[in-house]
Amino acid sequence: MRQLLRGLAWAAGGFVAGCVLLVLTFRFVPVAVSGLMVQRRVESWFSGKPYVSRHQWVPLEDISPSLGVAVIAAEDQTFAEHFGFDWQAIEKAVQHNEKSRRKRGASTVSQQTAKNAFLWNSRSWTRKGLEAWFTLLIEAGWSKKRILEVYLNIVEFGDGVYGAEAAARTYFGKSAKRLTPGEAALLAAVLPNPRKFRANAPSDYIRGRQAWILGQMRQLGGEQVVRDLEAKL
Repeated sequence: MRQLLRGLAWAAGGFVAGCVLLVLTFRFVPVAVSGLMVQRRVESWFSGKPYVSRHQWVPLEDISPSLGVAVIAAEDQTFAEHFGFDWQAIEKAVQHNEKSRRKRGASTVSQQTAKNAFLWNSRSWTRKGLEAWFTLLIEAGWSKKRILEVYLNIVEFGDGVYGAEAAARTYFGKSAKRLTPGEAALLAAVLPNPRKFRANAPSDYIRGRQAWILGQMRQLGGEQVVRDLEAKL
């Protein structure tokens, strides 16, 4: 029993140390391949469907500030203030899901970054627990600027399309740095289901979300939101 406990302690310590080392490494090193990218590749092998992955890391300075403020407006308006979790949004989501069959999420940009970078896409409690663990690690080990930079570089914008640069070139034929506020809002609008919706062929639903996001962007202060965030962090 003593040996078993010692072995478990070493395993737990190794897991914690490995996670911390991984997070600290990606504080400085670009995330070339994310957990979600690996998952999509493996899924393609079993489905037999053709799959092409497009991804190009670019620094935050080479991404239009409009895209940063668009995803903050659409996904996480308290991003600059919280420590990984928006407890008020979580409480509202729980209350909504108790009464409605249409489930509502409350994941912050930090949570989505942790999940996309290090984990896989599923609804299991194991994955949720690991997501919370990695969220705390990146909030403690990275700046908010770095979290946003990683998020914009690895988030899924379509089938096989990852990150702002690949999305901008695939859907609009330009670099991420040249995205307009309207294009940025379209990209943010598809994020709830990027494999169903397309930014370059928006449905009426996506157009409606785009208009709402643009309104939220104006209320938040437009591109100055991201510039203020960068100045603080």
